[in-house]
Amino acid sequence: MEQIKTKTDIVSLSLEELRDRFAGLGEPRFRADQTYRWLHVQCAASFADMTNLPKTLREKLDNDFAIFSCAIEKKLVSCYDGTVKYLFRLHDGEFVETVVMRYKYGLSVCVSSQVGCNMGCAFCASAIGGCVRDLSASEILWQVYAAGLDLGERISHIVMMGMGEPLVNYDNALRFIRLISDPNGQNIGVRNISLSTCGIVPKIYALTQTGLPVTLSISLHAPNDEIRGKLMPVNKRWGIDELLAAVKDHTEKTGRRVSFEYTLIRGVNDSEENARELAARLRGMLCHVNLIPVNQVTETGLSAAQEQDVRRFTAVLERFHINVTVRRTLGSDINASCGQLRKNRKESNS
Repeated sequence: MEQIKTKTDIVSLSLEELRDRFAGLGEPRFRADQTYRWLHVQCAASFADMTNLPKTLREKLDNDFAIFSCAIEKKLVSCYDGTVKYLFRLHDGEFVETVVMRYKYGLSVCVSSQVGCNMGCAFCASAIGGCVRDLSASEILWQVYAAGLDLGERISHIVMMGMGEPLVNYDNALRFIRLISDPNGQNIGVRNISLSTCGIVPKIYALTQTGLPVTLSISLHAPNDEIRGKLMPVNKRWGIDELLAAVKDHTEKTGRRVSFEYTLIRGVNDSEENARELAARLRGMLCHVNLIPVNQVTETGLSAAQEQDVRRFTAVLERFHINVTVRRTLGSDINASCGQLRKNRKESNS
C-alpha cells in the first residue's frame, strides 16, 4: 500500500497532462492518446488489459502510475422500477454508494463525491459518522465506469447528489466534470450533469465563473433561516439571503435555470404558510422546485409529509407561478437514498 501511494493517479489526468507525462517518459503522443482511450472509453482497470501497447510501456506505466478503480461490494436492484444501488469498495477499503436510475431518456447515475459527509443535515443518512475523506476525480469517474460496465449500458446523465458535498471537494468535482464530458472519453454533455450543493456560497460563485453549463441544484429545504438553521448547519455560515444572491448571480450570468431541492418533513417545513413564504422568496427567479418526501432514516426521527400536505404545498407554489414537481420515488424497496448501505456495513463490522 505504501508503494501505491507514491504512484500518480493516472485516471485523474487530463489528456494534455497525460501527453506531457508521456513526453517526459520519451513516449510518442499517440501512445498517450491510446492509453487515454483505454482509461476513459474502454475503462480498463489495469495496464495489462491495454493489449495494443508494447509490453515495455505497460510495465513502465505500472511502475509509475496507478488506476484507482472500484469493486462492487453489494448490488441491489429494485423490483419496482429497475433502479440499481451499488456499494462500491475503494482501493483503500473505504466505501461509497452510487445509484443508477432508469428514465425514458436513458440511464442517470447519482455519484458520491466524498466518503461520508460533514455537512450534518438533519435528514440525511450520509452525514451519520461525518466525512472520512474527499474522493479523487478518478474515484468519482469510476463510479460511472463501474456501473456502466456492470450493466452493459451507456450512462447518459449524471447527478452529483450522492454522499458528500461536491463544492467542499470543489477541485476534484470540477476535474471530474471536465473529464467525464471530454469528447475523447465518455463525452457526456455538461448540460446532462447536475451538481447539488447545500449552499457553499463562495464555490457557487466560483462555479459560475467557469462558464460550465452544469445544472445547479440547491438543497434548500426551508423557507426561512430559522427552520433551515435547525435542519442544515451550513445555513449558520451562509444564510438564505446570501445563498439566493449567489443563485441569482448564477442564473443571470449563465442563463441556466436552477433547481431547488425541498425535502418535505411532516410538521417541520410542510405547512401552507411555509409554502407561501417559499413562493415569495423564489418568485421571479429562473428556477424549478423539486419537492421530495423525506426518506425514512431511523436515526433522524423525521417522517415524510402526508400526501394531502404535499398536494397543498404544490398547489400554493403553482398559484404563485413557481415551476414545481414532486420527485418520483425510485428504488423505494432498496433504500435508494445514499448513505444507508455504507452505514449498515460499518455497523455490521463493528
